[in-house]
Amino acid sequence: MPARTSNLAVAIACGGTGGHLFPGQAVAEELLEHGCAVTLFVSTKDVDREAAASLPGVSVVALPAVGLSAGAARQFLMGFWRAFRLVRAHFRSHPHQAVLAMGGFTSAAPVLAGRLAGMPAFLHESNTIPGRANRWLARWVRVAFVGFPQAARRLPCRAVEVVGTPVRPQFREISTPAARRALGLDPERPVLLVLGGSQGATAVNDLVVRSLDDLRRAEPGLQFLHLTGRADFEKTRGAYQSAGVKAVVRPFLTEMELAMGAASVAVSRAGASSLAELAAMRLPAVLIPYPFAADNHQFHNALAFVETGAARMLTQQEATPEVLSGMVSGLLRSEPHRQEMRLALAAWHRPDAARRVAQIMLERLGVSLCGLRETGEQPLDGSKPNLPGVRPPAACGAKP
Repeated sequence: MPARTSNLAVAIACGGTGGHLFPGQAVAEELLEHGCAVTLFVSTKDVDREAAASLPGVSVVALPAVGLSAGAARQFLMGFWRAFRLVRAHFRSHPHQAVLAMGGFTSAAPVLAGRLAGMPAFLHESNTIPGRANRWLARWVRVAFVGFPQAARRLPCRAVEVVGTPVRPQFREISTPAARRALGLDPERPVLLVLGGSQGATAVNDLVVRSLDDLRRAEPGLQFLHLTGRADFEKTRGAYQSAGVKAVVRPFLTEMELAMGAASVAVSRAGASSLAELAAMRLPAVLIPYPFAADNHQFHNALAFVETGAARMLTQQEATPEVLSGMVSGLLRSEPHRQEMRLALAAWHRPDAARRVAQIMLERLGVSLCGLRETGEQPLDGSKPNLPGVRPPAACGAKP
């Protein structure tokens, strides 16, 4: 007989970056709605713990893991062993029925500890090119979920489901003037949003600051909403003050839906989670991929969007103030171009990605889906999502 969802506890390993944490939070919210208990395993970074604490109803455990980088194998192994022992002790005192890895260096210990405890494991890969952790863990999981179809063939897993990248439910259509007012911006003037991921991006921050004179000449009414990361906050805020430009500068913003709702155009890195949020909010963007990302995956993420007309791309090597200001100004001055990009972005939005991950996991755990909540969420343009590789939900009573 299928288990009751209220008896299930699921662990989600999603720390290290916002690109892992925020999709993990979206799945956690779905599982909570289905009556599951949820534990989030995050990193010890302040940004992880602060963001995870904003989701009520979940337990949060910080792991002392470190990433694997050149010359740091010893630190990685020591961090992994400490994290593994902590997770194993947690699972012994708080039994769980499944573990979901969202990628990154915090994923390995929960998956392996869970498998040793007899738990089914799952993973989600948001990028076009899977990260090292997910490529290695794929052989141990029951199902791998992917955000881009291109990732499916790169994971050595028995079952792969193309579901998109989960976004939090607050990423939906909101009033642009209201969002601007909430952030202290003029509701009638265009806004350029600058973001480099949850930790910021120094190269992007510096490029935009160097572009201020060109942007001000090209678009005199333009205001800025710049999310810098903690390291560059004071320097970047000072540059705007010296330039006399209307700008709201923050190191980090939890309410990213407000930021994207307020913006006319964005300048952004090309992490998969950020792209999923841009698609959900239909926000045209100039993407500047991080050139040192593993396997150059941000470039390939951006390229997938560019090839469908959903974004423009500027490589960091080619980026100059003149080129960036020209691209931003071109988008701001062409409403037809922005509308074409919004339509292309709509095709990338997967409003039910978090629900599908939760649903398939529960199916694989033998849980009846009869009567479970349907989100009712649809793309902003009213179209139905067409997910390649995703099967329709199992009927009640059907075997998973």
